Amino acid sequence: MAYEIAKRVLDLLVSLTAAVASLPLLFVIVVWIRLTSPGPAIFRQHRAGKNGSPFTLLKFRTMRTDADPFGPSPKSGQDPRLTGVGKFLREWSLDELPQLFNILRGEMSLVGPRPLYLSQMAEWDSTQRRRLQVKPGLTGLAQICGRAELTIENKLALDVEYVDKRSFGLDLRILWMTLGQLIGRRNIYEKRYSTRQATRNEG
Repeated sequence: MAYEIAKRVLDLLVSLTAAVASLPLLFVIVVWIRLTSPGPAIFRQHRAGKNGSPFTLLKFRTMRTDADPFGPSPKSGQDPRLTGVGKFLREWSLDELPQLFNILRGEMSLVGPRPLYLSQMAEWDSTQRRRLQVKPGLTGLAQICGRAELTIENKLALDVEYVDKRSFGLDLRILWMTLGQLIGRRNIYEKRYSTRQATRNEG
């Protein structure tokens, strides 16, 4: 119980501070997206939250509007569905900034398994479904242990490991290591596709 309270306090303090501090940047990104490609600046999609409850995930739109919204993520920055702005936002993980408001609303946490499609829940076994015991996160164990280089099975296994081992100390460690990932822009795309054109979609 103490852990859950401390985790929520951390979520509120960090997300509120970050949201307020980044308001000018958020405004610039919204205008940049709207001026350079047709369509909304914010991408909205129902994802699986805690206990499988659906919520509306917020992201900056990085794809063309004719891209399949339920397809897999781009495998390289040369994916033809990425907009010019979208490529930049993904490389610096700025497309995830609107999820600060998901955290403020209590739908997500700073740390937890990444929110996946509602339809994917039917594909998981009983062990993999345990990832739904906690709120989805802005970052998680899978994101600091390989990110795009991991298979979906590896990611699900790390998500369950986080559920089993979660603690305030582990959350702080994941946040610290995520900062290093962001600064180094590591594991954004699969390395084997880094010089090739990919044909996959928004995740």
